[in-house]
Amino acid sequence: MTEETPTFGGATHLECTLCGAHHAAEQLQTLSPCCRRPLYPRYDLERIAQTPTPHDLVGRSSDLWRYAELLPVRHPANAIRLGEGWTPLLDSPRLAETFGVSRVLVKDEGQNPTASFKARGLCLAVSRAVELGVEAVALPSAGNAGGAAAAYAAAAGIEAHVVVPRDTPPPIIEEIRALGADLELLDGLISDCAVRVAEGVREHGWFDLSTLKEPYRVEGKKTMGLELAEQLGWRLPDAVIYPTGGGTGLVGMWKAFEELERLGWIGARRPKMIAVQAAGCAPIVKAWAAGEEFAEPWPNATTFASGIRVPSAVGDFLILRAIRESGGAAVTVTDEEMLAWTDTVGALTGVFCAPEGAATAAAVPHLVRDGILSATDEVVLFNTGSGLKYVR
Repeated sequence: MTEETPTFGGATHLECTLCGAHHAAEQLQTLSPCCRRPLYPRYDLERIAQTPTPHDLVGRSSDLWRYAELLPVRHPANAIRLGEGWTPLLDSPRLAETFGVSRVLVKDEGQNPTASFKARGLCLAVSRAVELGVEAVALPSAGNAGGAAAAYAAAAGIEAHVVVPRDTPPPIIEEIRALGADLELLDGLISDCAVRVAEGVREHGWFDLSTLKEPYRVEGKKTMGLELAEQLGWRLPDAVIYPTGGGTGLVGMWKAFEELERLGWIGARRPKMIAVQAAGCAPIVKAWAAGEEFAEPWPNATTFASGIRVPSAVGDFLILRAIRESGGAAVTVTDEEMLAWTDTVGALTGVFCAPEGAATAAAVPHLVRDGILSATDEVVLFNTGSGLKYVR
């Protein structure tokens, strides 16, 4: 069977997520010039709706590039491919029985390149950066984003400069080094690493790939929502439970659902978007509970789940907006709960999840108890990475 070739078209413009102003798509952009907030790529969805249909996707490559019409890369030669995306959506009836809900599905992002969901965002960010002439990229990371940036920069033949906390799990540190990145270990949190990256950007002209501080990582994460809809036969579940640090995956899926509705591929119904944070680092939960539009930085952030040890998110208002518009929630779980549910999820599903993935399972009993989830709900848990990345 001949593989169907998608059309690479790119975005028509970039849109400020706070005020809606339009900005040029064909020049390097970081935060919006108008509000210093994240930029979203926007597409000619009326034109796209006239070309591919859901049926046309059937013969396409089993990776995120199957959705090329809805991605910002303009030319196929600039699409860096390491096998990212199209991860399995695993039916988990024993978890459903344990939780007392109708159905539980686990989207296992640990099967991506570099064993985490970060491959999606960095694939698009590096592909588009190369397309726009970038020769050196940099980012602060809690770990997995650093590994993904190193991998895609290596595949593209450009420099990667990565700064991570010194207590990042050793397998991730070794991965970043093995993939050829310039790695710096720093005492502190990802926010401290961001300060060091900003210095390097000013001094050396590196392009900053920090979460939501450039427009394209969110487009890679968006493909989780596109896949979820396709894998469920172009419908959406009752709830999506997502471990939330920078929150790019959650807001990316929310963006994907909007675009799919405008294409006419799904209806207006949305899942409850539920953000899970660690009890020791929960700025989004605090802001959601207080009814705030923005989240205050979390002081003295602590959790062994490094991927959600993010004291301040530049896209905080986007996360909170998606939670509220969907009728969702934001909840905390403890490190002890994450540890316990790592083993429970593994024993009931065969998936060795990262602590961030275990956090989504740990949240379900709280959500059921509080009436946010019901016995009839179909629930999707996102395991954002492999537990192997955390073995010490």
